[in-house]
Amino acid sequence: MNITFLEKDRVFKIDTENTSYVMGIVDGEGFLGHLYYGDKLDDTDASYLLKTIEPQYTPSTNMRDRSSFLDRFPFEYSSNNVGDYRKSSIEITDSNGHTGLLLCYESHNIFNGKKALEGLPATFGTEKDSMTLEITLADKVAGIKAVLSYSIFEGLDAIVRSVKLENVSSDTVYLDKVMSATVDMDQDGFKLLTLHGSWARERMMDFREIGYGDTSIESFRGESSHQFQPFMALVQNGDSQDTGKVYSVSFVYSGNFEAGVCKSQFGSLRAYMGIGAKNFRWKLKSGETFQAPEVVMTYSGCGLGKMTRTLHDLYRTHLIRSKYKDLERPVLINNWEATYFDFDSDKLLAIARQAKECGIEMLVMDDGWFGERNDDNSSLGDWFVNENKLKGGLKKLVDGVNDIGLKFGIWMEPEMISPKSKLFDEHPDWAIQISGRVPCRSRNQLVLDLTRKEVRDYIYDRIKDILNSANIEYVKWDMNRQLSDLGSLGLDKESQGELSHRYMLAVYELQERLVTDFPNLLLENCSGGGARFDAGMLYYSPQIWCSDDTDAIERLKIQEGTSLIFPLSTMGAHVSDCPNHTVGRTTPFKTRGDVALAGTFGYELDVTKIPEADRKDIPRQVGLYHKYNHLVRGGDYYRIASYQRNHEYDAYMVVSKDKKEALITYVQVVASPNGMRKLLRVPGLDADISYRIEGSDVRVLGSTLEKAGIVINPKGGDYQSELIHLIAE
Repeated sequence: MNITFLEKDRVFKIDTENTSYVMGIVDGEGFLGHLYYGDKLDDTDASYLLKTIEPQYTPSTNMRDRSSFLDRFPFEYSSNNVGDYRKSSIEITDSNGHTGLLLCYESHNIFNGKKALEGLPATFGTEKDSMTLEITLADKVAGIKAVLSYSIFEGLDAIVRSVKLENVSSDTVYLDKVMSATVDMDQDGFKLLTLHGSWARERMMDFREIGYGDTSIESFRGESSHQFQPFMALVQNGDSQDTGKVYSVSFVYSGNFEAGVCKSQFGSLRAYMGIGAKNFRWKLKSGETFQAPEVVMTYSGCGLGKMTRTLHDLYRTHLIRSKYKDLERPVLINNWEATYFDFDSDKLLAIARQAKECGIEMLVMDDGWFGERNDDNSSLGDWFVNENKLKGGLKKLVDGVNDIGLKFGIWMEPEMISPKSKLFDEHPDWAIQISGRVPCRSRNQLVLDLTRKEVRDYIYDRIKDILNSANIEYVKWDMNRQLSDLGSLGLDKESQGELSHRYMLAVYELQERLVTDFPNLLLENCSGGGARFDAGMLYYSPQIWCSDDTDAIERLKIQEGTSLIFPLSTMGAHVSDCPNHTVGRTTPFKTRGDVALAGTFGYELDVTKIPEADRKDIPRQVGLYHKYNHLVRGGDYYRIASYQRNHEYDAYMVVSKDKKEALITYVQVVASPNGMRKLLRVPGLDADISYRIEGSDVRVLGSTLEKAGIVINPKGGDYQSELIHLIAE
């Protein structure tokens, strides 16, 4: 881990354990150019890569063809409307209505440690385990400064980037677009990997050809990740887990974003990620600053697997703050699919008593406990206990559950308001809306304008009162609709374009207050399932509900896409009833349990009504969770086979950091007639250690398991699963 500035060559070099990132300054002009990102360089002189000696690259001496230079130069942070016609990093409008901007090197600073980003989630590091480079660029005509920040961490091949903008002019400037990072590079046989989806089918892998022009993804729904995950990767060898170059970019942000790669007329690529231009315009007054969210960049010369393990380690050690990140989470049972809105305290206590007998450790009360909430048409915002359901109040119920021997958790949707609610009757202006227009409803609800302090304070006071009223140890924070009709009575007409970003900052503020006031609370974020499963939310909660689709087979695809980026311990995963409430499929109870083990693990069913054989199997499943969770929580993840790609079976593995133990999960999705055994190559083990397959006398060297594979015999029927535990001897 090292960051250096070579004064003579005017070159910055950032070295992680296995990678180098190099930038250079053009003498005279001060343009900051991207030189190299990839496998670690031993050489310190890479200034020749700026290409300024080529005929078209003579900006100072050949002003006649300056546009040729600007439209080809690999800018580290590209400008707008001055001769570079590719995708820009930033767009502004100054007080004269002009949009030209050209940022040039002014100064830099290298220091140990990493600064926090005010009001935003961000990775963190100490002076011992991280280093940061800040480069200040300036446009003296427009009066704009940009501080580009690059941070690295000991032992991790990741670079975290962000930008802070400052208006040093005497007039107001409008930010029309702010990318957190752009990277120029040559095309090298890459395809673009993104994750697409919708409700109940989040994060499906998609590989696309990169054609001339722009290949992009975006969200301007006020949330990050139902339709497109704020992540992309340039991938050289398709879905190879261990070969080929991979460059990835992931956004530490939970709202609107724009990301993609632009191929120029010369075949060069410009990758970019940031808040984007849609529904965004920020009024930046003289002397004010704007901090953009950060992005995480990784490079792997060893396929997608190395990228995944780098991201997992980074998020576990330098993003998630909760004490639960290194602890087993309580095995919970949630009453949503068990009862929906039809429950009372007697029903919940009956579930709790049966759950306790099965070894379950927490009861979570979902939607329907407040106001007049007997269906999803009313009462959001009325966060007062419905004592017709909870006889004697919330504390009495919680005490009863605790007396049974279970912890207690609760569902809330603090960001929403129902038009049919006491809160809306009193404060109809508190909903996001455009004056004079009937607002678009989703799930018959509107979104609270959290950009207004009085709204935030009211909602937080209600949350705090509820949590202080009883021994509540877990909160599921939900958000079940997207933003639309963007209008705020709390913002002036020139600031309406700030609403989406200010809304996200307000959500972050609320969650920061929550985890500060209740440091022992286990917080799980949710947004209609996985619509805000992103790195930004992990800063506040160590786990996120992965998807409302709990079907074990659908979850294979959903959890594969999610685990491509995020640690298994962050994925909210439950065993649910069958036929499955989303897709109607019936799968073996064992398979449902095995698939849910690759996550936080819990139950989403009425334990008093399921078949006796299933109920009796719960203690065994809970025992497996306690046996293997240390691997799931802290081990290295290896993708062995993908049902999403082969349409037949799925296999993945977690290996302890010391390589003394591993757990393979295999799911035969579709049985084949007259089938043969499969040999699954097992990477990631110690080549020189012999491993025993638990439950058998088989002992195999790690090198043999990697080269020859492990034997998987055909199973009788569809949807059959197997757990294989390898122990070093």
